[in-house]
Amino acid sequence: MLPTTILAVVKKNRFEDSNQGHPTMKNQSDSNELMEAIELMYFAYRTFTEGPDRLLEKRGLNRSHHRILYFVARHSELSVGKLLDILQVSKQSLNQPLQQLISMGLVLQKKSLTDRRVKLMRLSAKGQRLEQLLTLSQLDLFDQISANLKQDEFQGWLATMRELAHGTA
Repeated sequence: MLPTTILAVVKKNRFEDSNQGHPTMKNQSDSNELMEAIELMYFAYRTFTEGPDRLLEKRGLNRSHHRILYFVARHSELSVGKLLDILQVSKQSLNQPLQQLISMGLVLQKKSLTDRRVKLMRLSAKGQRLEQLLTLSQLDLFDQISANLKQDEFQGWLATMRELAHGTA
């Protein structure tokens, strides 16, 4: 199934309650395709993260560290509160990996000039190099994949990812 049609199938078909109380699809063919899409999503995520995971492991880091580095790199002087909103995690789950990145000199913090209670973060030069290395492996993967797709197929895939990311599917 091409990426451009997955979103249409997701929107067209909704689960119905069966006699056993388990959700079933209206159309078995569509159900099989959607189940395949779920399976492919798991495998795609594994492929997408395996390069950075190897690089992180060598440094005693993991995906939670990568997510912090990625979003701090994309937002200059990001507050801890904003990072919590972006990642949709608790303060408790963010604290340990963030403190580790700070102690390793990868993330720098300073107090906001307008509100001294707010801590603003940015990456150090060392943090920038690591984040770029991690992201480059994922960009290379996307370059390889997109080279095999037509422009409308890639745009369909992007539309699907946007729907999933924003929880509107």
